[in-house]
Amino acid sequence: MTDRAPEREGTLGATTPPSLSYRPAIGSDHAFLRAMLAAAFDWRDDPEFDDALLASPEAAHYVDGWQRDTDFGVIAERDGEPAGATWARQLTAADPGYGYVADTIPELTLAVAPAHRGRRIGSHLLEALVVHATERGLPGLSLSVEDGNHARELYRRVGFTVVGREGGSDTMLLRLR
Repeated sequence: MTDRAPEREGTLGATTPPSLSYRPAIGSDHAFLRAMLAAAFDWRDDPEFDDALLASPEAAHYVDGWQRDTDFGVIAERDGEPAGATWARQLTAADPGYGYVADTIPELTLAVAPAHRGRRIGSHLLEALVVHATERGLPGLSLSVEDGNHARELYRRVGFTVVGREGGSDTMLLRLR
């Protein structure tokens, strides 16, 4: 990862705009990751969304205590402004996430700030996270995606497959080895 991503062809076939840069997510990104967690939960931009949900154990474990040794992520910045993030965290059967598959498979969260959506930033973030997971020798990445969420098509294109269903959401898995 570089401070400035040159225009290049990515594995998803998309060209990275020169104004888009990536950097690793670090401990001091906790507040931004929390804001992106809210955006991920509120992908419909519902004016009735209750931010208090983020304090519930089911949501908080995605960012509380960031950054543990096994946590990794990527922040996208457009023209120096944070535009989106994706990160992965290994959760356990004792404290599973919505997209839990196994203790050895981290669950990812991905969100793009509303003002930056529709510019393929999510695709580039996901590509970068998959590269990091592969470099770490992880067996896969999992996630949960609700019915109607347009990100489902992105996940499918990258190779995620449905491995479970809970209510109105699918658990998806990308096998890396």
